[in-house]
Amino acid sequence: MVFDPHSAQDGRPTGPSDRQQSALLGAVAALEAAVAGLTENPDGGGERFDTALRRLGGLLGPAGEAESAAVGPRLAALLLDTPLFPRAHLAMMVGACVERGADPVACADGVLAGLREALSGALLLIERWAETGADADRSAVRDGGDVRDGGDEDQDQDALPDPDREDPGRARARITEPGRTDGWHAHRAVAGWWTLQLWQQAAFALCTHATVRRAARDSGVGGVLTELIDRYRERSDRHDLKGLRYLAAALDDEPLLVLHRASGTGYLLRMDGLTDNFQLHTLLIEVLVGGGHLPGTRPDPEVVALSRTRWLDGRRFIATGAFNLVAPDGGWIWNEGMPEDIPVVDGVRTLVLDPQPYERSWAAGRFVEQVPGDLRLERVLEPAEAAARLAAAAPALPFEQAVR
Repeated sequence: MVFDPHSAQDGRPTGPSDRQQSALLGAVAALEAAVAGLTENPDGGGERFDTALRRLGGLLGPAGEAESAAVGPRLAALLLDTPLFPRAHLAMMVGACVERGADPVACADGVLAGLREALSGALLLIERWAETGADADRSAVRDGGDVRDGGDEDQDQDALPDPDREDPGRARARITEPGRTDGWHAHRAVAGWWTLQLWQQAAFALCTHATVRRAARDSGVGGVLTELIDRYRERSDRHDLKGLRYLAAALDDEPLLVLHRASGTGYLLRMDGLTDNFQLHTLLIEVLVGGGHLPGTRPDPEVVALSRTRWLDGRRFIATGAFNLVAPDGGWIWNEGMPEDIPVVDGVRTLVLDPQPYERSWAAGRFVEQVPGDLRLERVLEPAEAAARLAAAAPALPFEQAVR
């Protein structure tokens, strides 16, 4: 062994790693002091804060698991006192710490609150943008609003602003209206629109953890976020929130009652980490057909593994359907949807399995690969219980009605 002057006498490395951790902790302390300075003096200290944030970003990149675990919760605690635009960048640092081992629950509140703020702001910008129209935008340009390279006064003024190309100051000038949308609310709206992609990435990193999803669902935060995401996706596709929406809807430790109409049998199962119905359909076949409870062909083990824990590795496997998934009211539960689409009946999500009206196949895998999924059989229903529940279930709607 070559002698290393930075090693302890017992051979444990103490040099670069320890120095790096010390520098990182010092940078976190400097950022904490800078944020405290902003709280005490909002009109001053901005340069100190910017310098501290840049230094932290440079040191956080190579940080390992232990360093990330130590600083993640401390950074998350600073989010709500950080100015709106840099707050999103700080949230990204928190998300990176969680990916490397920081406690996701300890980091979650600030990130999810920031996502809620950004979504609310983005929705306000969409609303005010439509109300102000092209004339107001041209007035903002005449009054000094800047147009960055790639935009000009003749561009489509009704198109929502492009955060990658346009100046947020121009957007703020357009949507500000004395007596209706004051400067602060306009700033919130613009900050939300410009930083929403960063917030969704940070929140995604945290929500891959079941503990965060359960806490958000139990507190009601999860429901608020899914409602805001749905409202946003109805109004704009500028930011890709589909993955986050599926992730937020993932069902953990959730019972599922399955009724097989043709055989008159019923099964109580439990879902964990299921994010899409292609995944659910595959695992239903594996558990019920593969387990010998229903007739049919068991899925390829590779297809099942990709629906549970295995990551895609470049090979392509095709899953084949076996059922038509139907709600107790006769409506179809589409493979393209989420398990949360399955309605709750008498306190438990209830699904009816009918024969397929046509053949279905899809690329095997999970929509959110970062989340392992599982479906387990807990018990087979007694024949009388299964019969009673099936008697209350409506026939499946014809295809023509189901697609309306």
